[in-house]
Parts: sequence; C-alpha cells; structure tokens
Amino acid sequence: MYYVSKRLEISAAHCLELDYESKCTSLHGHNWIITVHCRARELNRNGMVTDFTDIKRIVTERLDHRCLNDTLPFNPTAENIARWICENVENCYRVEVQESEGNMAAYELD
Repeated sequence: MYYVSKRLEISAAHCLELDYESKCTSLHGHNWIITVHCRARELNRNGMVTDFTDIKRIVTERLDHRCLNDTLPFNPTAENIARWICENVENCYRVEVQESEGNMAAYELD
C-alpha cells in the first residue's frame, strides 16, 4: 500500500447553524490547517497515489478565502468539511481539519 499526505493552510469564514446559544453562530473566520491522507494499492500511470497539485486545487478552489456557508451545501462544521474533502479527493481515506489551536476534527473512511 502506498500513502501520501498533503497539509494545507487556508483562510475562510463560517457561521454555524446550532440548536443552542453559541458565539459560533455569528460569522467568524479561521486559518484552517487541513491534512489530507490518500492511499492506493497501485500507483497511477504517472507513478502517484494522487497528485499533490490536485489535492491543493480541490481544497483551495472551493474553500480558501471564502465564506463556507456560501460555498458548501451543509452546515460547515469542521467534521462536515473533513467528510466533504474526503469524498472529493481521489484515493482519500482520512482528512483532519484544525480550525484553531487545540480544535481538530477528522473524518476517516471505514
């Protein structure tokens, strides 16, 4: 099995839709640190698991310098963002999304 990981930092704003009072329901921003993990039993025709450039493009084109509520069709929690990235990057099996120091969510395929 081959493994690759790509760590990116993006800036984005969001506000959460919550069923309780929280300051996170107001628009606010983070410098998100996102780590994308991919794996494959065999390398593609270019000798790669997944091209690092493709990972960066998928994440940054949709998420960087955006209001995530405007660009994603779900409540933009770190957990939901991790799942969305995992579902949209080829050969991805795990994504970690850190929205601030000490606060990190992960999504991993079963």
